[in-house]
Amino acid sequence: MAELRSRLQSWEGLLLVILVIVMGLNALAAPGYLTAQNQINLFQLSVEKAIVVLIMTFVIVSGEIDLSVASVMGLAAVVVAWSTSQGVPTEAAIVIALAVGGLCGLVNGFWIAIVGLPSLAVTLAGLIGYRGLARVLIEDRSIGGFPDWFESLGQRPFIGPLPLALVVFAVMAVGATVLLRSSGFGRYVYVLGNNIQAARFSGVRIARLRLAIFTLSGLIAAIAGVLLAARLGAVRGSTAEGFELDIITIVLLGGVSIFGGRGTMSGVILSILLILNLRNGLGLANVTGNTQTGVIGVLLILSVLVPNLVGAARSRFAREEPVVLTSPGMTQVD
Repeated sequence: MAELRSRLQSWEGLLLVILVIVMGLNALAAPGYLTAQNQINLFQLSVEKAIVVLIMTFVIVSGEIDLSVASVMGLAAVVVAWSTSQGVPTEAAIVIALAVGGLCGLVNGFWIAIVGLPSLAVTLAGLIGYRGLARVLIEDRSIGGFPDWFESLGQRPFIGPLPLALVVFAVMAVGATVLLRSSGFGRYVYVLGNNIQAARFSGVRIARLRLAIFTLSGLIAAIAGVLLAARLGAVRGSTAEGFELDIITIVLLGGVSIFGGRGTMSGVILSILLILNLRNGLGLANVTGNTQTGVIGVLLILSVLVPNLVGAARSRFAREEPVVLTSPGMTQVD
């Protein structure tokens, strides 16, 4: 009972309570809202973002940031479309797109882990540069014409009623949870985010770890980009533009500290469900897309501000020492 109470009082418990409330309000607004098929449809519209959220969790827990993930997603989608339009077999185009994504992550990692530049500056440059490369490849055109088998991967059920992207997310979510919580790699990520000096003295190969994290970030963003291209059926240079805001918001709302070293994958998964259901609820209330983005922006601020205010309050109360009265006009501090 005490353990259950402790879990409900945690950040994850708060997210669960809010999620239940949001889903309840949505169910009242739309009677068919809670059906399994509607939940699958709701998830399918943003599942590519959810896939990138998983690796972004590792990046932020390690004390870094990757602003280029949405640009890498868009670039990977464009590479598949452009390569296919040039006569490259779609299977080979997918491999090329994944390689490009991994290379983008490796380039980011090189400048951050080896050269020592801050990840904010490097990945901001990547956000601009990779998006620019995508626009150079196809200019202002929209390219589609994918084979039916490729489009079916994103638009039709793959296993039962589940599309391929949702299956990929489910498998990755389980793997990411185990990796972050129960593996040596995950422990190193936490140590790196908590205290880089402690990580160095503990024998953590910091440069190698950072390089691996950013390379994986680029590769998984590329996987999400390929799945997005399959779902949309056509891509432009602006594909996935602005996705980084939602991705980072979801991670921070899940309880991951922007300063690194703290957070759980279970909190992040609850945050994914909350954001998806919140967006759907706002849509049911006829709230415009721009207003929805504003609400997500407010959540981003609150997800950073509230945990820090709570932490500061706890630290303040912990430092206060009790005062015991011994006689009139005299005090004794225990």
